[in-house]
Amino acid sequence: MLKRLKNLLTQPLPEVKKADVPSLTLAVCVLLLEIARADEEFLSEEEQHVIRTMKVRFSLSDEEADELIERATQVREESLDLWKFTNRVNEALDQEQKRKVLEEVWRVIYADGSLDSHEDYLVHKLANLLNLQHSELIEAKLAVLKEIKGEGS
Repeated sequence: MLKRLKNLLTQPLPEVKKADVPSLTLAVCVLLLEIARADEEFLSEEEQHVIRTMKVRFSLSDEEADELIERATQVREESLDLWKFTNRVNEALDQEQKRKVLEEVWRVIYADGSLDSHEDYLVHKLANLLNLQHSELIEAKLAVLKEIKGEGS
């Protein structure tokens, strides 16, 4: 028994497959789709905002954006949690860039004009997973609300 335990402990860990690590683009898209569907409704305003965001932020063509949305939808449905996506964002982006991602999350939330309790819960969870402080969550929300009211850029 001790020999089996020793063998288990001394075996090398399996390598993480490249396919298991999502691209930054895919990770951000999954997060935006997750928040868009948090209230059990995926409105066309939310979908259009996700598509527009992915096209602008990652310089995608219409075809590339459509393929990304399709792939992200599939990956999202197969995933048990959001950790691998937020982890990828954490690895690739600095605090300010992650705050910008959170602003995009808030834009998706407010694409339909309201904040649902499920969306509120999920945005707090995402901020935590992205290692953002509560104050950064609130700053991002206020920036988006100000923008929506036409008071900022």
